[in-house]
Amino acid sequence: MSLQQLAVASEQLAQTRSRLRKTAIAADVLRLLGPGERRIGAAFLAGRLVDGSIGVGPAIVHRSVAQPAARATLSLRDVADAFAAVAAVEGRGAADRRIGLLRNLHARATAAEQSFLGRLLLGELRQGALDGIVTDAIARAGGLDPSLVRRAVMLSGCAADVAEAALGDGAAALARLRLQPFRPLQPMLAQPADDLASLFDAQAGSADAPCRIVAEHKLDGARVQVHRVDDRVQVFSRQLNDVTASVPEVVDAALSMRSRRFIIDAETIALRDDGRPQPFQVTMQRFGRRLDVAAMRERVPLSLRVFDCLHIDGEDLIDRTLAQRSARLDDAVPGEYRVARALVSNPREAAAFLRAALAAGHEGIMAKAANSHYHAGSRGGDWLKIKPVHTLDLVVVAAEWGSGRRHGKLSNLHLAARDAESGTFVMLGKTFKGLTDQLLRWQTAELLARETGRDGNTVRVRPELVVEVAFNELQRSTRYPAGLALRFARVKGYRSDKHASDADTLDTVRRIHEAGIDALAARV
Repeated sequence: MSLQQLAVASEQLAQTRSRLRKTAIAADVLRLLGPGERRIGAAFLAGRLVDGSIGVGPAIVHRSVAQPAARATLSLRDVADAFAAVAAVEGRGAADRRIGLLRNLHARATAAEQSFLGRLLLGELRQGALDGIVTDAIARAGGLDPSLVRRAVMLSGCAADVAEAALGDGAAALARLRLQPFRPLQPMLAQPADDLASLFDAQAGSADAPCRIVAEHKLDGARVQVHRVDDRVQVFSRQLNDVTASVPEVVDAALSMRSRRFIIDAETIALRDDGRPQPFQVTMQRFGRRLDVAAMRERVPLSLRVFDCLHIDGEDLIDRTLAQRSARLDDAVPGEYRVARALVSNPREAAAFLRAALAAGHEGIMAKAANSHYHAGSRGGDWLKIKPVHTLDLVVVAAEWGSGRRHGKLSNLHLAARDAESGTFVMLGKTFKGLTDQLLRWQTAELLARETGRDGNTVRVRPELVVEVAFNELQRSTRYPAGLALRFARVKGYRSDKHASDADTLDTVRRIHEAGIDALAARV
């Protein structure tokens, strides 16, 4: 397939807001891909590079611009090979050699293709074709059951890999996929709930089979997936990155467990001496780059709290119910490493458990259907989260220069929610509150590294950084395009464990507004 064809499809994706139409466009592209192209095309459709970062940033991309070619000659394989060559460059003079390789690629590309390549490299396609749409497109292009494709993506952790298998050998290739140690699964996620009663409405039972909900303390830590086979342990982040070297305490905990083969889902969190949780940003200090791990372990020790068991001693558990998985977890994981949980059957019991979680310093509770199975993402209402204080994970799309003691630092953040249909980010308000001097210095450097332009005192940035924002209420507003604005917003901290595609959606924001954020407090 030619790069030109994919660039045209990308433009079409950007111009439609309809999820069904986006899925159809992506499926049409996937049908045209041949063997060896499907993985590349699926990755590019999702706005990703085939094998992750190739070591280039805005400066290198901008310096590699060349006179565009008069006609389209590049194939997807040509582009993937060029990116692989750039990624392989190391040593002294690496930046100049990467620029040279990218300039050669750009010189072979038309103006439209150059625009696509630049935005792909910078993560700025903004065409709204995220992994979910590509997953649905794979099913449509291959005439496959969407649930089978979603399961395959969860097991493989990569929609592009599934595209290669599904569009080559069909359902049979997907049916052969199994949980594999040291290949991380895409995680199951929770949806926010408006109040305690809704937890039970979502899982309404019958008189013969009453609703059974597993309530857990909701920890404000870093989610990890821990794989062990004999004496080998690997730890993966929420984004499926290998973070084993950063968390030796987690490795030690895994090696101390009786079972010698398992995959467990957990949180790792920094605790104070009295057992109460440290702020999220303290925990995330352990996941920075080029850290002295031994010194950081001494200064910010981490604790492991396991909440799910996906595989143990050769047996896959994702098709077992949560109640069954929990029983196996209790057998395999010592109590000191398990998250606090209880079986609740009515809102009164849930409220008591929530109060206990808050008293222990945690931010709320998780509520999970006892009969639920493990599936990637947040489809359905099997897992819900409830917090008395509302927060949103929003994306920074711009920032304004500060004044006074904040002179020379980017301070006032422009905050946006994700529009799940269009893939764009819609502004909800601004805030400069909750920012420490250290955070101001950090965010100024990080935002300037993502700068795309300026407008007076405002620096526009690529929508990449996710920030957790607490707020008092949402109010109607004609000032912002969503028709809603945050009131008394303040920064809790940046979520370095999340991508922009993980940010809260406009639908979530609207649900919170419709429910009224005081409703929860009144029911607790």
